[in-house]
Amino acid sequence: MHIAWLGKKSPACGNVTYSREITNALLDRGHRVSFMHFAPESEGEIHEHIEHEYLEDSSHQDVTLPFLYKSTIYTVPSLRANKILIDSLRSLKPDLIHASLAISPLDFRLPEICAELDLPLVATFHQPFDVKRRNLASSTQQLTYQIYAPSLADYNQVIIFSNIQKELLNKLGVPNTRIAIIPNGVDSDRYSPAISNIKAELKADLLFLYQGRLAAEKNVEALLRAWRKCRMPEGCKLAIVGTGPLLAGLKAFYGSDSSIIWMGYIADEKRRIEILRGTDVFILPSLVEGLSLSLLEAMSCGVACIATDVGADGEVIEGGAGVILDSHKVTSQLCTLLPLFVEHPELAKIIGLKARQRVLDRYTLAKNIDSLEALYEQTMSQQWVRVSAF
Repeated sequence: MHIAWLGKKSPACGNVTYSREITNALLDRGHRVSFMHFAPESEGEIHEHIEHEYLEDSSHQDVTLPFLYKSTIYTVPSLRANKILIDSLRSLKPDLIHASLAISPLDFRLPEICAELDLPLVATFHQPFDVKRRNLASSTQQLTYQIYAPSLADYNQVIIFSNIQKELLNKLGVPNTRIAIIPNGVDSDRYSPAISNIKAELKADLLFLYQGRLAAEKNVEALLRAWRKCRMPEGCKLAIVGTGPLLAGLKAFYGSDSSIIWMGYIADEKRRIEILRGTDVFILPSLVEGLSLSLLEAMSCGVACIATDVGADGEVIEGGAGVILDSHKVTSQLCTLLPLFVEHPELAKIIGLKARQRVLDRYTLAKNIDSLEALYEQTMSQQWVRVSAF
């Protein structure tokens, strides 16, 4: 099968990780993938006309699209991006297009483009959500859902992560027949429990970890406030892995605390896995989420996880596979929980075992790809029936 994948390769975010993991897994299963992504104009120009003959022996081809602005949140394509995309698809002749949506005007044009080319179109809709709408961040995400819903109804299939998200889209007019629930998956062989030297390196007896963007919606300051209030015993360390717009401000206010270790953004996957394997408790205090890959990676490594009940994260750790926080009470609840893990370190081991098993039961990358392949086949069959009818 030849899949034209429209996704992100930079800057680093969950969408980038998702695109990389899924396309690599598809290639491993023998599929052909043409990866279409936004890159600077000078790079985009070289792909304006792709020679189909060149691709015959290639299982993986990059097609770059020019942009005017790109961030972790949204992308503004250049005026030439539409033409390059259409010309590339005509030349590549894929069986199906899969768009990992990343807030771009192009997202709204894709159904029309694919209808013109008679190509089936699948999308993964990553946008974080909090169905209870308890805060400003979740209200903003609700608006994003309202804006996207009419276009999503025109995609052949839209992949989401949970029943809660499905109910939200149903209310906004996206029919059940267009929605497929396929939770994120993690490579449970790579992300697995093993010996790590990270605690010795950081001089930690008990290691707590936050890994992700340092942005308002991630609510990291609520965690830092709790850490400061608890006055954790010597030997307890909190590692902060990641960067973002709030980094400078947070470091200015909390940087004098020697028990908080600011590790910055870590690109090396082996290093990230080493940190996870040596972590006792992973904390995700977000105000909104979709389904956090960082959370699944930590669980797969056998780490006890504490996360807010936003997006699908609460669904992932319910029933004892983690500890669920109320997103409005993060600081107060962590002030109770953090000392509990100090007084009863066996708790982290028990919850970590359940977390690992939850991933093996429901959230492996292999299960994700099985479901994705079945969805591709179904979507292409339905497209063939529609085209034949005309």
